[in-house]
Amino acid sequence: MDDERLARFEAAYDLAYGKITAYAVRRCDSPQDAADVVAETFTIAWRRVSELPDGPEVVPWLYGVARKVLANHFRGDNRRRARTAVLDAELADLYGHSPDTEVELDAIGRAFRSLPDDDRELLALVAWEGLEREEIARALGLSRNAVRIRVYRARKRLSRALADAGVHVEGRLALVERSQGGAL
Repeated sequence: MDDERLARFEAAYDLAYGKITAYAVRRCDSPQDAADVVAETFTIAWRRVSELPDGPEVVPWLYGVARKVLANHFRGDNRRRARTAVLDAELADLYGHSPDTEVELDAIGRAFRSLPDDDRELLALVAWEGLEREEIARALGLSRNAVRIRVYRARKRLSRALADAGVHVEGRLALVERSQGGAL
């Protein structure tokens, strides 16, 4: 590692870390999001260390980087929210009726988000991406049979989470039949 590069980065970090952190905290919904923005900002600074201005001019330069990182963060967050809203509606349709209230839609979203990451990913690949068993198997490096079993188990866990959340689940057999007649 080049000592000059390291010294240049450390000087920028020491001078701007507190300011960039405060900037991110004031603009993010959670401390974790702010930490991600700060980490990404300084990762970019490290990659572009040869472009870092000298002295106090590095602070506005890093504010500009942080501003772009925040914009990307918000775009990604908006995309995730939109996908979750679409999946919530699709899940409501799969269970035979439309939620009568926003409270029920919220309960469906919470039930989905309560699932383990692997379950959410599988269900999202089915519902959002419309992938077939073979495509999911390739994407995840699994066999088709493993995908079939995991999707079945994920759906059962989702059904239980919905029932625990007080969401009336109609036609569980119809859901399984529909899924096996379709892509899965």
